Amino acid sequence: MTDRPGEGDAFPAFTLETPEGGSIDTGSLGKAVVFFYPKDDTPGCTTENKDFSALKGEFDAAGVTLLGISKDPPKKHGKFIAKHDLAAPLASDPETDGLADALGIWAEKQMYGRTYMGMERTTYLLAADGTIARVWRKVKVKGHADEVLAAAKAL
Repeated sequence: MTDRPGEGDAFPAFTLETPEGGSIDTGSLGKAVVFFYPKDDTPGCTTENKDFSALKGEFDAAGVTLLGISKDPPKKHGKFIAKHDLAAPLASDPETDGLADALGIWAEKQMYGRTYMGMERTTYLLAADGTIARVWRKVKVKGHADEVLAAAKAL
């Protein structure tokens, strides 16, 4: 595995598709929280997205952009947003050679004796210049959005 970008490194610039049919350029986010999660509509991922959505106003007030990313297709993201009334914007990472691959967080995982490729739940706090200010790896969902908000406000 290649070295994973960490604190102080530049965040890779990618253009990702959004559920509305548009795109977002991660290289132009400015001060931002970019959270990667495995799959729409699973218990942990739903809780994480709801937690970030509940705090979106506070992130906005702090001048911090929120962006959730998984490899789910844009149409599925749209249904996920509507079903749970999510406020945090979502984008779709390409199935292969995407942003998660560049960050080294699309990785081999194991569950119930089965090995598969999957997203490691990871959050990046980006400084205004596009460098990574902080990384949370293998995130535990409970309390995570609050911890990230506190770090974002301190940035």
